[in-house]
Amino acid sequence: YVPDRRSAQIIDLQDGEEFTMSGSNRFCYRNALVPTWRQTWTRIQVKVWSSKDFKVETVAGEEELQELENFTFWNWLQGFLRERHNETTINISLFSSKTCFRVDPTEKAQFTVRALRKFDIFLFLVFLSGTLLFIFADSLSRSQMFFYSAGMSIGTIASLIIVVYILGRALPKKGSIYVIVAGGWSVALYAIQLVFRNLKLILQEHWRLALGYVTVVGFVSFAVCYRYGPLVNEKSINILSWTLQLFGLLLIYLGMQIQQVAFAVILAALFSKHLEVPVSLALTAWRKMMRYVNWKPVPRRLLTEEEYQKEGEEETHRALEELRKYCNSPEFSPWKAVSRLQSPKRFADFIEGSPHLMPNEASVHAQEYGLGGSFFEDELFDTDDEEEDVKHTSKPE
Repeated sequence: YVPDRRSAQIIDLQDGEEFTMSGSNRFCYRNALVPTWRQTWTRIQVKVWSSKDFKVETVAGEEELQELENFTFWNWLQGFLRERHNETTINISLFSSKTCFRVDPTEKAQFTVRALRKFDIFLFLVFLSGTLLFIFADSLSRSQMFFYSAGMSIGTIASLIIVVYILGRALPKKGSIYVIVAGGWSVALYAIQLVFRNLKLILQEHWRLALGYVTVVGFVSFAVCYRYGPLVNEKSINILSWTLQLFGLLLIYLGMQIQQVAFAVILAALFSKHLEVPVSLALTAWRKMMRYVNWKPVPRRLLTEEEYQKEGEEETHRALEELRKYCNSPEFSPWKAVSRLQSPKRFADFIEGSPHLMPNEASVHAQEYGLGGSFFEDELFDTDDEEEDVKHTSKPE
C-alpha cells in the first residue's frame, strides 16, 4: 500500500510488509526475534525496486540516519561514488536489532520496499558444498578430472587478473609502473565483481558473447593445465588437499548464519577427520580382544591314510636331502664315517644320489608295515584278544 507519510519520517519495517513510496524516504527494520540454531540458514532481506534509478545508503541506527541529512564533504563524496540501480537487495544480520537505510530515487520516482525472512537455499548449498569438499579433499586432489575442471573454472573467472599479471611481467620494473599495476589489479577485481553482479542480465542479452568467452578462455586454460599436467609429487598433492580442506571449512563458515553453530560444525569436522585413524585402530584392537575373549580351541583334524603316507614321503625325502648336503659339506669327516660303516660303497652311492633302500628292503617294509601287513594284523588281533580277555574276566562265575 502507499502510506500517507512525510518523507522526513522514519518508517518501521516488519517481516512481510511492503511499502510503495515516492521521493526520498528513510526506513528502519527492527529485528525482535532472538536467533537460535533453527535460523542457521535463515536470511533477512529488504528488497527495493523501481522503474527509475535510485541510491540506497545503509546505516546502523536512527542517529546515523539523521546525520545523513547534514551536508558534509564526506557524505557528499560517498553519495557521489555510490552506484545507482533500479533494483537492489539489502541483507540484514540476524543479530542486528535495528538496521536503517535511506532511498533516494531520481526525479522523486515511485519505488517499492519489501522485507522478507526466509530459508535461503543458497546458504544451504554453500554449506553442503563446503562439507563435501572437506570430506572428499583427499580424493579430489588426486583426480585428473578435478584438476582440469578446476583449472578451467579458475582460468575463466580470473582471466582479467591473469592479463594484468602478464602485463606486469612485461612492463619495466619501475616505481611508477607498480602504481599502474596495482590500479590494474583493482580494476580487474572490480570488473569481476561487476560481471557477477550482472551475470543474469549478461546471460540473457549477451549469451553469444558469454559462450564465446567461456569457450576461448576455457580452451586456453585447458591447454595450460595439459601443458603442466596433473600433480604427481606427493607433497604437492598434500598441499592441494590441505588447501581444499581449508576452502571447504571456509564455505561451511560462510554457509551458516549462526557463528556458534558454524564453529561447532567446523570443530566436529576437524575432530572426525583427524580421529579417523585412531578410531579405526581402536576398533581393530577391540575386535582382536573380543576374539581372544571368546576364543575356543579348535579340534585338530586327523590325517587320512593317504595324507599320512604323502606327508611321510615328503618329510623322508627332505631329511635325506639335508643328510646328503651335510655329508658333502666341509664339516663332515668322511674317514671317521667310513670306519664306522659296514658298507662304505653303499653309503657313497647314497651321497651321489642313489636311493637309501634296496628294492628288496622296500618290499619287505611294505609287507611288514603297509596296509594289510603283518604289523597291522598283529595290532588288530592283539586288540581283539585283549577285549575278549576283559569280557571273560568281567563275567561273573
